[in-house]
Amino acid sequence: MVSTSSTGGIAEGVVRQLDYWRTVYRRTWKGTAISSFVAPLFYVVAMGVLLGGFIEGDPAKLEGATSYLAFLVPGLIAAHAMQTAVGETTYPVMSMIKWDKVYDSMLATPLGSRDLVLGTLGFVTFRVASTCAVFMLVLVPFGIYETWWGAVLAYVVQVLVGTAFGSLVYALTSRLENPEGFGLLFRLGVFPLFLFSGAFFPIENLGEVGAWLARLTPLWHGVNLSRMLILDHVDARWAVVNAAVLVGLTVLGVWLSITGLQKRMVR
Repeated sequence: MVSTSSTGGIAEGVVRQLDYWRTVYRRTWKGTAISSFVAPLFYVVAMGVLLGGFIEGDPAKLEGATSYLAFLVPGLIAAHAMQTAVGETTYPVMSMIKWDKVYDSMLATPLGSRDLVLGTLGFVTFRVASTCAVFMLVLVPFGIYETWWGAVLAYVVQVLVGTAFGSLVYALTSRLENPEGFGLLFRLGVFPLFLFSGAFFPIENLGEVGAWLARLTPLWHGVNLSRMLILDHVDARWAVVNAAVLVGLTVLGVWLSITGLQKRMVR
């Protein structure tokens, strides 16, 4: 029997894992530099600057944005936060559970499954926060931020998007017996969300039914709230709904992750 109950508080359990996650990041950050920092900038230059030069900057058609670049960037960063979180909570988490048995060794200490989930999701949040921060800072010279406070709040929203997706995908990974399910997750979940949640074009272009289906997706709430804040074009009612959905999904995902790992690690 593997113990899944922690003998300390939440903060103590997470702090005990800092050395491990610090070592992991120090050894792996170079391998994620291209996907985390360089590739997104290529998207911005190729689609926002080059392609965007052929698109009329009509605020009535671009949800208040005066250029396609200003429309694209908020959604692109939110989508990037989703992709980063999903990447960190699929194969890496399954590896710790099934292949490398890192979680087994951790559970042989006073740590419990709750501590492992919160420690891992804390690292995922750090990864999302660092990549989004670099992204946001690099884009300052492009002049797309209408207010400094809007940019800061949009950054918080983008990190929340990553945390929400990270916790939900962690919950899924903790229940999968093999990695074949990740193929379906990427093909039927991540890629369609990336393309059809309002990051690259207004969801009204999908038609009335398609637009409402897009509004039901978690990513759209992050894209919409991030865009409203960056463009200083905030609809208070939608902002409250967007924030509530993201926070609610994060809480649900964390709970499902903890219960899923507890069931999985019991021998």
